[in-house]
Amino acid sequence: MTHRARAGPYRLVVFDWDGTLVDSTAAIVEAIRASAADLGLPVPSRAQASHVIGLGLLEAIHRAVPAIDRHQIPAFVERYRHHFLRRDASLAPFEGIPALLEALAGRGHLLAVATGKSRAGLERALAQTGWRTHFAATRCADEGAPKPDPWMLRDLCEELDVEPGDTVMVGDTTHDLQMAASFGADAVAVTYGAHPPDELRALSPAACVDSVDELRAWLLSHPAAEAGPADGGATIPDPRRGAG
Repeated sequence: MTHRARAGPYRLVVFDWDGTLVDSTAAIVEAIRASAADLGLPVPSRAQASHVIGLGLLEAIHRAVPAIDRHQIPAFVERYRHHFLRRDASLAPFEGIPALLEALAGRGHLLAVATGKSRAGLERALAQTGWRTHFAATRCADEGAPKPDPWMLRDLCEELDVEPGDTVMVGDTTHDLQMAASFGADAVAVTYGAHPPDELRALSPAACVDSVDELRAWLLSHPAAEAGPADGGATIPDPRRGAG
């Protein structure tokens, strides 16, 4: 584990989903590769396919399979969903993640999700994991600008009335770290997901951890910031915004 100093504390902890909370990297990679093969397109390497995880689906397709024509996009999306959904129900959280979410919530941290998944995909995943009540708010790539644009973090913080400096983003890709940096929030990189550790460390996150145990130790070493006086304590998310 590597880390740099941070004054702390953090009121809001935002998690990426795939490759950070849930062990789904291989399923996404193989769905991308199988979809390209189905359409007779050049099949990206596993490294190329894993590097687009976290982006919005359309941008991910263009980066992973640059030879694709515009008219082939709908068929690719259909094949990708077919291949991914074959594995979706069997995807499991990384060991230790459910206990970590409960520990953070129990200490008073607000929790949120910023993911490259679609809203439909995240809703399905929240139902499968039973984690819906853990998160005060969630944002998905098909609701606004996808990563690494800072829109997701900015919108989450506006809804929950949290400052960037009181926020930490936890993710397994450079897209997550770049999003946090653009927004002015800290980031923690996990190396057990999609992107190589050296690429993550090159972006100088507040910490770079190699396991859920290390992630838990780092996050729990930073207490939850108290709500500001204007908040009056607890925050009630706007029901018209992202589900949580």
